[in-house]
Amino acid sequence: MIITRKEKRQKIAIESAFLKDNTGIYKLSFKTEKTVKIKIDVDTSPPLEFQTENHTLMLPFSFVTRCFDLPSLYAGKMHALLFRNWKHRVKGRDWYDFEWYVRHRIRLDLRHFQQRMIQSHPELPVPETVTDLKSLIKERIGKLNVEDAKFDVTPFIKDTSTLEIWSREYFCAVADQVM
Repeated sequence: MIITRKEKRQKIAIESAFLKDNTGIYKLSFKTEKTVKIKIDVDTSPPLEFQTENHTLMLPFSFVTRCFDLPSLYAGKMHALLFRNWKHRVKGRDWYDFEWYVRHRIRLDLRHFQQRMIQSHPELPVPETVTDLKSLIKERIGKLNVEDAKFDVTPFIKDTSTLEIWSREYFCAVADQVM
């Protein structure tokens, strides 16, 4: 197993590394002939005000792991959806996840979202309420290229007919349901 650090052109607070299976010490077994790469991103300066929960997993052996809770993960996803800088590319997976959180009635951790926004964009006014956040989301939806979002997410989903409903109007209706 070899772990290599990814050198970045731009200095940011997230470090990346790649885990590669090309030694006999750790043999990963997959039903594919393709090379397997696992990207690991570590935020070296995470924003605070998040909540965690413990999960007990049984495979490949029993262990307990501590994870962000769903409302904190949702806050991180909304921050990515609103502020991810991909130049002119749209990350449709952010919009797919946004829809998932709302469909499952997950309550967004507004305090954690605020901390993320203060850290990444201290020059911008921070939404004080969920209503303020909904306005930010709708502003972002107004700039969304829905067809590009669909194109980006298509390789990751089995039933692409679920994307037929996607439109700016649809995402505004989803934003209205953010809790």
